[in-house]
Amino acid sequence: MATHVRMDDAALRGWVAIGLDALGVARAEIDGLNVYPVPDGDTGTNLYLTFEQAADAVTGTAVGEIADTARALARGALLGARGNSGVILSQLLRGMADELAAAGPHGVGGATIAAAFTRASELADAAVDRPVEGTILTVAREAAAGACAADPDDLAAVIVAAADRARSALARTPQQLEALRRAGVVDAGGRGFVVLLDAMVQTLTGKRPPITVTRIEPEPAPFGEPDGDGLYAGPAFEVMFMLESDDVGVAQMRTVLSGLGDSLVIVGGDPLYNVHVHVDDAGAAVEAAITAGRPSRIRITHLRQAEDLRVAGRGGQSGTRALVVVAHGPGIREVLESGGATVVMAQPRQRPSTAEILDGIDRSGAHEIVVLPSDKDTLPVAEAAAEEARDRGLRVSVIPSRSVVQSLAAVAVHDAARLYPDDVVAMTRAAGATRYGAVTIAAREGMTSAGICQVGDVLGLAQGDIVEIGDSVSEVATRLIARLCDSGSELITIVTGSECTDEERADVADYLRSHFRLLDIVEYAGGQPYWPFIIGVE
Repeated sequence: MATHVRMDDAALRGWVAIGLDALGVARAEIDGLNVYPVPDGDTGTNLYLTFEQAADAVTGTAVGEIADTARALARGALLGARGNSGVILSQLLRGMADELAAAGPHGVGGATIAAAFTRASELADAAVDRPVEGTILTVAREAAAGACAADPDDLAAVIVAAADRARSALARTPQQLEALRRAGVVDAGGRGFVVLLDAMVQTLTGKRPPITVTRIEPEPAPFGEPDGDGLYAGPAFEVMFMLESDDVGVAQMRTVLSGLGDSLVIVGGDPLYNVHVHVDDAGAAVEAAITAGRPSRIRITHLRQAEDLRVAGRGGQSGTRALVVVAHGPGIREVLESGGATVVMAQPRQRPSTAEILDGIDRSGAHEIVVLPSDKDTLPVAEAAAEEARDRGLRVSVIPSRSVVQSLAAVAVHDAARLYPDDVVAMTRAAGATRYGAVTIAAREGMTSAGICQVGDVLGLAQGDIVEIGDSVSEVATRLIARLCDSGSELITIVTGSECTDEERADVADYLRSHFRLLDIVEYAGGQPYWPFIIGVE
């Protein structure tokens, strides 16, 4: 008998959350499977960071409209795609969004989801210049076939059939790609896609799918066939960029890039595209982009150096690593510097410049750097500084911390003994798991989400949105803490500002002791102006 489960906005958002967590858990395993097309051990990391950017985009959409959520998910993935696998994942999400575009508030059933899987597979195949069997493309195509063969009136059956067929296709990938057969592994990108399908099964049925076998006994090369040394021998550079252009310009660029190298993937549509290619002449690839339109976010990675770093990292060797963190008060600066971080101070009501963050990167003296901007408005500045630093040959990642409490959470889990991608992902997850809020005083009259505020009103912000208006700093702070906490909360972090009085600090401390006795509570005298309280809940 068909079930009445439907994919509505709540289910889609639930899948995004479960899928992101599942990719985080499987990330290291997927990285370990990564031998094709470049054995640089980052497919799991790229899939996770791409899907994380997609998930972040969803948080800015109104709850209730599945079509809007699906479009936001696809666009977030397009803008945040990393590596070959991330670019293909963004195209798969775009295909799903195309079919969900006409969905109403009550969601869709099995027939629409089967069509969404089919559209996703078709777009992903079309995006790749020279599709190869035994990759994520094969797994996605088989998932669509499984979905279409199931009862279209039973959404749960459609999803389960898609996941089962994808899992079977994944198991066959070593028979289709020689590099996988020799290494004794399944395709890394395909494995990531199965993780997301399994998360969808769990979201809609509440059941955990069976364990996926990802490794087989590696087969020796036939007699007389060279074994090879396992090192990457393809084009020297990976080139990625966003491109503003039209279909004509992109078609001409595709022809040029196809002649320059391999692993060409172009996703998106007029007017914005995401381009990935492996070439020996990175300059020629950039010139082709400039001829076609207006490129941005150009990223060039030396693939053979990436392989050298991967091998060295597995041998326990790594370069020096540093954290560069933006702080807004002398107290937090002292805390961060005592932990070994390089601090960039933000002046009152003024964001640090690109040059200031770049100076912090230079002062760190490290080859591997993680930047924590501590404010959403500083994020573009941090990204610009990181791009400049990468051009100098440094390895830089920016974790999108939107508050100093998110930066503190990330710093707390930092471990320089980990491989660099492992450390970045661990810190990113810690920052993302921290809900943040702050208390300030209104400097002007205005309309807010909580109503009209007057000059001098006390405002409480949660996740950047004004949700509380009151007369007392401590009262607004306690109401804000109650909003941020839920049954899963474990740690409350309080950062007090220079304008926080002893009485206000005591009032909040009393409230915490009486209402949250079982939670860990940490307080820092941050000393930041204009914000008497900054609050984090993990």
